[in-house]
Amino acid sequence: MADFGAQRIAWRKSTASNSGACVEVAVIDGSVLVRDSMNQTGPILRLSPTGWDTLLARASVGDATRAPRLS
Repeated sequence: MADFGAQRIAWRKSTASNSGACVEVAVIDGSVLVRDSMNQTGPILRLSPTGWDTLLARASVGDATRAPRLS
């Protein structure tokens, strides 16, 4: 896992996130980083732009829990 602690990362969270059950997103070195907004020192998920697009598409139709097919 990459160490992002030494880098200054501009994390973003939706302004509509009032429940506390949110994620924060940042873009660095061509990757999309995702972390739990309530556990900012916890693990960071690193996705390619294509992986991020796939996650968003599946989440929008309620299918984010199904693993993508590898081809």
